[in-house]
Amino acid sequence: MLYSKDAVRDNIRNRDGKRVFYLGKGDQLTSDARDYLTRERIEILPASDAKPERYRLLNGGYMDSKPENMTHLNGFVLVPKTHPRILLRGSVDTLEAELLVCCTAATGHIRKQLEEALAFARNLLRYEVLGEPVKETLLGGMDEKALRERSHRPQEFYGQPHFMPSPEDSSLLLQVNKARCAARAAELYAVAAFPDSREDLLRGFNRLSSFLYLIMIQIKVDCKE
Repeated sequence: MLYSKDAVRDNIRNRDGKRVFYLGKGDQLTSDARDYLTRERIEILPASDAKPERYRLLNGGYMDSKPENMTHLNGFVLVPKTHPRILLRGSVDTLEAELLVCCTAATGHIRKQLEEALAFARNLLRYEVLGEPVKETLLGGMDEKALRERSHRPQEFYGQPHFMPSPEDSSLLLQVNKARCAARAAELYAVAAFPDSREDLLRGFNRLSSFLYLIMIQIKVDCKE
């Protein structure tokens, strides 16, 4: 397999608190991918090193094999699949699925903004898994302050007051509303997983739901024109 830069970014793993990339025998990296790993100081390890001799548990114990009711928290650390951080990751999977459906139904500037939302959701998941801080990202060209102002005062910025979705609204608007609800759910899972930390993640999910609400506003306005 030839790994591009994007494919490498999606497959970075955490091992003993450090970011690593496992490269299989016969697999190759594009020049951009290799430059990215070098620039980010991410170690390239053989894929055979990805399977440990023993798995570590959060309580300090060890297991020789991974039971079905447990999964990887990071690296070789196992936790029950009901662990709050695993539930958070599952909720982001659902959010991504909803956004993918929205993307296939949208066109033009709405499609572009939904793709931005999808990329941001995927990055939030990566930041959580790797323990990295959330990087400042513009959504629809808007920073956190602009998103807050527009989502709180849509009448002023878009000529559209706050509204509750109804059966008369377009199917795309209703699909984006489902994605917005999924973003809100992910935010609640993030609060449960990190009650006293990772405010950057909580703000990220909050910004994402605000952005999706603004997309709903824009769809509403477009349907009137």
